[in-house]
Amino acid sequence: MLNRLIKKAAVLGSGVMGSGIAAHLANIGIPTLLLDIVPRELTKEEEAKGLTLQDKQVRNRISTQSIQKLLKQKPAPLTSKKNIALIEAGNFEDDLVKLKDVDWVIEVVVENLKIKKQVFEQVDQFRKPGSIISSNTSGISVEAMVEGRSEDFKKHFLGTHFFNPPRYLKLLEIIPTQYTDPEVLSFMKTFGEDVLGKGVVVAKDTPNFIANRIGTYGLLITVQEMLKGGYSIGEVDSITGTLIGRAKSATFRTLDVVGLDTFYHVAGNVYEKVEGKEKEAFEVPAFLKTMVERGWLGSKSGQGFYLKKGKEILEIDPNTLEYGPSKKLSAPSIELAKQEKGTGNKLKALLYANDRAGEFLWRTFAKSAVYSAELLGEIADTIVAIDRAMKWGFGWEMGPFESWDAIGVDKSVQKMKEDGLEVPAWVTEMLDKGFTSFYKEENGERYYYDQGEYKLVEVNPKVIDLKKIKKQKGVIKKNSGASLIDIGDGVALLEFHSPNNALGMDTIQMIHFAIDEVEKNYKGLVIGNQGKNFCVGANLAMMLMEAQDDNYDELDLVIRQLHKALLRVKYSSKPVVAAPFNMTLGGGAEVCLPAAHIQASSETYMGLVEVGVGLLPGGGGNKELYIKHLDNMPNGVQFDLQAVANKVFETIATAKVSTSAEEARENNFLDLADGISFNSDHLLYDAKQAVLALHEQGYKPKVRRKVPVTGETGYATLLLGAEGMRLSGYLSEHDMKIAKKIAYVIAGGKVPFGTEVDEQYLLDLEREAFLSLIREPKTQQRMQHMLLKGKPLRN
Repeated sequence: MLNRLIKKAAVLGSGVMGSGIAAHLANIGIPTLLLDIVPRELTKEEEAKGLTLQDKQVRNRISTQSIQKLLKQKPAPLTSKKNIALIEAGNFEDDLVKLKDVDWVIEVVVENLKIKKQVFEQVDQFRKPGSIISSNTSGISVEAMVEGRSEDFKKHFLGTHFFNPPRYLKLLEIIPTQYTDPEVLSFMKTFGEDVLGKGVVVAKDTPNFIANRIGTYGLLITVQEMLKGGYSIGEVDSITGTLIGRAKSATFRTLDVVGLDTFYHVAGNVYEKVEGKEKEAFEVPAFLKTMVERGWLGSKSGQGFYLKKGKEILEIDPNTLEYGPSKKLSAPSIELAKQEKGTGNKLKALLYANDRAGEFLWRTFAKSAVYSAELLGEIADTIVAIDRAMKWGFGWEMGPFESWDAIGVDKSVQKMKEDGLEVPAWVTEMLDKGFTSFYKEENGERYYYDQGEYKLVEVNPKVIDLKKIKKQKGVIKKNSGASLIDIGDGVALLEFHSPNNALGMDTIQMIHFAIDEVEKNYKGLVIGNQGKNFCVGANLAMMLMEAQDDNYDELDLVIRQLHKALLRVKYSSKPVVAAPFNMTLGGGAEVCLPAAHIQASSETYMGLVEVGVGLLPGGGGNKELYIKHLDNMPNGVQFDLQAVANKVFETIATAKVSTSAEEARENNFLDLADGISFNSDHLLYDAKQAVLALHEQGYKPKVRRKVPVTGETGYATLLLGAEGMRLSGYLSEHDMKIAKKIAYVIAGGKVPFGTEVDEQYLLDLEREAFLSLIREPKTQQRMQHMLLKGKPLRN
């Protein structure tokens, strides 16, 4: 592969998708030009300012407005508002000349072949030779787009179909044409995974490619079966979401979010290009067409399949188009499935059940599975590509072929045939040859069925699979809360695996054991896992139970042990790298703060949130966040110690949580030397490389030192701020009590301003404050409420 670099990009078209792609590129540090058309008339505001159609701010208005909207959109397209500085506004008439400085041009204009071809004709005149050009089309033929283009353009052109929103959805479908240089395809696949952080699937140039083709078919079949069986919108959503390993928004909430007009367009795109039975399946039902005509497009228009009235959520009746109370389906198989562990077992319990839930899910599943099998070879070369596309693009826990395996291929094919479904010949041939599943596992390796044999599932070498390692090598040691695993090259990994990865005594014991083992036999340690979240904090239920039983000595012991364990992480003779991702709250953040290095997934939501349950951080978080702030002060520069204390106090007292790793850095949970991984699947690999790099550099542990504090005068200043918040109604009496404790710990107690204290002194202050708060009845009420309702109580 050539030494190709993408230092600058251009996005043509600044709609929701175009601006979202520009934001994603800015998040990873790529300066991006965002172009759109020149307005044909002035706005009233522009007229009032005396501007003309020739003024630059008028000519760039459309892309400028799109950039500004990025700051207000939810979920946020930018990982940090600062990244907006990397996006430059422009227009198609004045700024195409700037394409000569760009390494990648992405077209995201309206889904119209004629317009796209006109845009590419202009791009061909201004681009530099060797630059990559791609279209973010969701279904127009990429082959048709390059007709009449130069040889160099054709060699460097392909489809790159991002899913919306680009920051959060993992799938990137890459669609080469017959002219695409294999080196360009290979580069874009690697760039997509390693730099853009995407799950890349190579698709064929067919209508709607992979995920939208199967996903749209599945949604339409669901609507058709709902109408046939007389189910309601709410009933269908109650069984097509997390219960079967699909997105929480299930079927109709998802369509409301996507927009009925968008869905209508995507379905129509396939309808126009296919024949026979498939054409019938892609015909949008009449009631849906009427909703689109009436402008009932979902979330963006305020009503769609659902309508919110006050606190009540109403659902539409597809027969009358009137709204009524939302219903849920109840059936014995649903209760049975809820008892099962794992999505595969839940599916088995549901799909073979003879009740309203089972019959509906069987009909939709069977048709979608057969359709996916029919398309193998046409839309993608392997079942792996199809499964990955559905998991990464639509948030399915299992792809169509993985789900089919889970319910038993032989048994389900028999049932499909009894129902009169035509199962593709290759599936029945597979069974006739004695292959009973689409995938198999041997020695921890995964294989997929392909034309009469099993082939190894190819995985990017940067993907470390802990389940696979444990199957192949076992573990060094484990208990109910954590395991220590050898991940190769002299690096060990400490994996939390208690429910929600909450910290308990078992996890604390494993931290002690891990440090002992690593200091003797390894180059360093990664603290990471592949659960839903890194760690949501301490075991709240255990702490509440101990407090209600007046076992304060036991709680005191647990806190002392946690403090010792995390000091060992900090001062270990071998480097410890924390690899947080998703929710990294309370104790989860406290595990990361003392590490030699943090390698965070870009989507890391980190914060010390203990005030929400009436407490203050109890695992050294107050001290470590304060020290992180001090360490980030420039050397030799006079700084305001009180300002540092104020900032830390505000972060902890308001339970500030970052909305990304980039924001965690702005909140000083990460520092400039810490790393951010854009591909969450590469996080453990990146963390392991960080351990090896520290080892190679001759790692020396941190030196214990004294910490300057603001003391009594600082405490008084912090209280003044808290009192202001109380008087403004932001803090209740109990909030004020908690704020006083946090202020006392951060200020370092009753000592003169500027006194240097040791870490153990600060930890002891924290422990005493924590134990005094957990005795409070109002704190225990908050803890109870959080455990029961999953949200904070204000008392």
